[in-house]
Amino acid sequence: MNYEIRPHMWLPEPRLSFHPDRTSDRMEHPLHGLLKFGPHSAGWVPDPIRVATLAPAGESARLYGFMKELKNTHKPKERVEYLPEWPGFHAVFGLHLGPAESGCLVELDPRVEADFRSSRSPHTVLAEVLTRAIHTTLGARRNEFDVLFIYLPRRWEPGFAGGAEEDFDLHDHLKAVTATRRIPVQLIREDKALAYHCRASVMWRVGLALYAKAGGVPWKLAEADPSTAYIGISYAIRPAQADRPRFVTCCSQVFDEEGSGLEFIAYDAHEVNVQRDNPFLSQTEMFRVMTRSLDLYRRRHAGQPPRRVMVHKTTEFKREEVDGCMEALHLCEEVDLVQVVEDAGWRGVRIDPGRRAEKKGNAAAYPVPRGTVVGLGSRDALLWTHGNVNGITSGSYFQGGRSTPRPVRLVRHAGHGPWDDTVRAVLGLSKMNWNNDALYDPLPVTMAYAKVLSRVVKRMPSLEKTPYQFRFFM
Repeated sequence: MNYEIRPHMWLPEPRLSFHPDRTSDRMEHPLHGLLKFGPHSAGWVPDPIRVATLAPAGESARLYGFMKELKNTHKPKERVEYLPEWPGFHAVFGLHLGPAESGCLVELDPRVEADFRSSRSPHTVLAEVLTRAIHTTLGARRNEFDVLFIYLPRRWEPGFAGGAEEDFDLHDHLKAVTATRRIPVQLIREDKALAYHCRASVMWRVGLALYAKAGGVPWKLAEADPSTAYIGISYAIRPAQADRPRFVTCCSQVFDEEGSGLEFIAYDAHEVNVQRDNPFLSQTEMFRVMTRSLDLYRRRHAGQPPRRVMVHKTTEFKREEVDGCMEALHLCEEVDLVQVVEDAGWRGVRIDPGRRAEKKGNAAAYPVPRGTVVGLGSRDALLWTHGNVNGITSGSYFQGGRSTPRPVRLVRHAGHGPWDDTVRAVLGLSKMNWNNDALYDPLPVTMAYAKVLSRVVKRMPSLEKTPYQFRFFM
């Protein structure tokens, strides 16, 4: 029996673009790129960014203090080989940051605390009072602020999740509430934001998210096919409720050739076959979602369809789904339907060549390089989106610094030709999460955002036909 696998190839770290025209403003490191060149959308976002606040009675000062921190300099105390010093929000993005008008600076009624402590369902109390404040006070003043900060103290932690039999998460609930009102929100938790020891890390993460939620574009992919569209599909199964039947919500995000898709569609699908808790669409439903996705792309590209479309989802493409995609995308020259399997069950160890006298090599001091591709067949390939990277720091850089990196398994259900374009797209899209300060995510943004959408959208009471901007769900 032959245990050898096919020869592997390696793709270099994708570069990012920080200017729409200057090709010199490119770099692999996202944070160093921002410091050197500034954000890609410099001059597009209104200055200043006005921040509304929602806090417990008497504690708005905690949020004002946090905004002051964003303006100051902070040295990193973790990930020092990767994380640069935070020089202040204005130094990074060229924008000022400040509180909105007084009517947008809201504090809750002091009696909320007693109700919260005495309730057997503290999450219900917390969700109701925060939702009421968002709808009645802040919703009426939506044009007076750009982003909303909500302060969640540590003592409210019993209300962050429901009971064992309840499908409730306060974070996702608030995202659903604010997205319905088109309000970008940043949750500021006392334990994770205010008390975290590395202030530079907090500032980079919140600063990036704040800029993107205000409508900014920190960076785009530098090398990308200008005629390719990337579509990510996710499904959300709503929990059974007494007042309505259980059904599936389908979400589709559309990213342009630079990976900068900021909108998505969501609708209630009805022709669905659920197998082992995984929903699969009928041909008609898949045609519907692909048609709406294509319309979203064409609306952003002067009515022109893409030459090539790459569709990603975590489950396999059933024959009906393949047929629905092909029917909707018949004007496109090439269509790739790719299943992205996160838990592939594979591991890889890097072996360096041994001496001439040694027949076998030796285990390397660093893991498999990120960008390594191993073909398993004409339809399957392994891609290491997580692994060792050279050129980011003075030496080798392994994000996280521990464990053996796992590859993702890519299964092509439609498409042909070499794997180069397919894996290069997945590798590039793993660097397009603007809600994270890391060099990359283990998954492409098509799948990373799909997880967020599936959690939040199923909690929205109703869905609109118009596209949603993803910045309201970050």
